Amino acid sequence: MAFFSRLFGRGGDTVQTGTQNTRASSTKNVSFDQAMSQSAFWASTRLLTETVAAMPLVCYKRDLETNVKQPLINYDLWRVLNYRPNSYQTRTEFFEQIMLNLVTRGNSYCVIGKTGKRITSLTPIPSAQTEIVLLDDGTEVYKLEDASGNVNIYASSSIWHVKIFGNGRIGLSPLSYAASTLGMSIDLSSRMATLSANGGKTNGVLTIDQALKPDQRASIKKTFAGLTEGNRDELLVLEAGMKYQQTSLSPTDMQLLESRRFSIEDVARFMGVPSVLINDTSASTTWGSGIEQINQGFYKLNLKPYLERIESSIKRWLMAQDDWEAVDIEFNFDSLLRADKATRLDSQSKGVNAGILKPNEARAEEGLPPANGGDEIYLNGSLVPAGTNPKAAEVSNGI
Repeated sequence: MAFFSRLFGRGGDTVQTGTQNTRASSTKNVSFDQAMSQSAFWASTRLLTETVAAMPLVCYKRDLETNVKQPLINYDLWRVLNYRPNSYQTRTEFFEQIMLNLVTRGNSYCVIGKTGKRITSLTPIPSAQTEIVLLDDGTEVYKLEDASGNVNIYASSSIWHVKIFGNGRIGLSPLSYAASTLGMSIDLSSRMATLSANGGKTNGVLTIDQALKPDQRASIKKTFAGLTEGNRDELLVLEAGMKYQQTSLSPTDMQLLESRRFSIEDVARFMGVPSVLINDTSASTTWGSGIEQINQGFYKLNLKPYLERIESSIKRWLMAQDDWEAVDIEFNFDSLLRADKATRLDSQSKGVNAGILKPNEARAEEGLPPANGGDEIYLNGSLVPAGTNPKAAEVSNGI
């Protein structure tokens, strides 16, 4: 038996549009660079990637008896993730690469660097050049082949693998499954570029009521090439019974604009992004109509699953098992849902009046320093510290 047997093929830089059972509209191969040249794919990828990477990463220690969480800033793994994931990336750049691999390839891989048992670095490697292979004894390893053909083999304990939905071992590649749609979008862009370069001229047939010799045919073809080629605006005169008939469809007949609009919606659908968030205003003329609800739905239904996958993967594969219950490393999702200042102040005021928030907790949310007496819980009405005798409070206030 060979030293390696393929378990799952890696996602290469190029994917073939269509399958054996489905005839694709485009026979092109779609590479990552070609896909990113399409504005809808670029915008969707950028939106998902940058939104997650911009979220603060926080660490809490949970009291197992009271379930109260307190910030934990000296946890080694969190400091690595938050301050220096590796020698060349910031936290934002690191999670941008994690998300870029996830939203395009469906899988993200990082080499785990350790000093003893302590994780000291996490270095992303290209998902397109990585695959899982199965050794003879049934164990899994990761095979990385670089551009020069050099092969590196990593034990499963040396790789942090984050994946989207799939067969449980490897995530499905959105780029691969969207290849047919992307191929159509590329074809439409190419066709529109050709039409633009030719001044909107389409192919046609020049009909002449007599037989021509080869040299006459070549001469006439050269003389009247401007009917279908080039971007020169000039008057062409047909004579001797010549007639010109267009054979290819015009941009209007081909409904290029409608087709491009559909491709934008289809790409956004593959990527799980509301098309209005990538500046598709075909269904809405303004951003003011329901955009807040669209954002809320996008955050909860599209972004939240990515965050949960990363957070659960951190706990399962990077944290010591003894810390699973007591320590949480998570994205501050509330930073996305943060309301405008007037709404926040109203909500905080209600929280303080109801005895849910301490005044200093509300002040901390606004980045304000603590105030004297702000660490007490107050109740609505007399607004005195909880547990205070109301009669005694009246006497002390001279009532």
